Amino acid sequence: MIQRKQTIFLFLALIAIMASLCLPVGRFVSDKLAADSLMMNLWIMDGNGSKDFSVWALFAILLTTCPINLFAIFDYHNRKRQARFCVFSMLMIVGWYIVYGVFSQVLAVNSTFHIEFAACLPLVGFILLWLARKSILADEALVRAADRIR
Repeated sequence: MIQRKQTIFLFLALIAIMASLCLPVGRFVSDKLAADSLMMNLWIMDGNGSKDFSVWALFAILLTTCPINLFAIFDYHNRKRQARFCVFSMLMIVGWYIVYGVFSQVLAVNSTFHIEFAACLPLVGFILLWLARKSILADEALVRAADRIR
């Protein structure tokens, strides 16, 4: 049902991922006297305000996890599929961290990369998705046990 604890976990994971989409996930501190650059999920904003959309893949990965999580919230009738959507979202978050690590190393030419707080929010979403999947599978085991008793 929609009022179960896995729904709360899925909803909180969705909020964490959406917050990460809106906040800066990294900062490039220049070794020279140039201004710092902020790395968002969609662009890198230079110190003078110009935007470079070379990191759009981060945005695309997290944006695809949002409707998957939303669909998993309302797919409470089919618990197996709901658990599969949780696993798929977790894999997407792992992929986001791989792409994030690659971009932070490749784009940090003549600068130092610093991680911002919002880069931890997908990890929070991952943990919440893991808890939701664990609860979904526990509900499925409970239903199967009840069916065996009948």
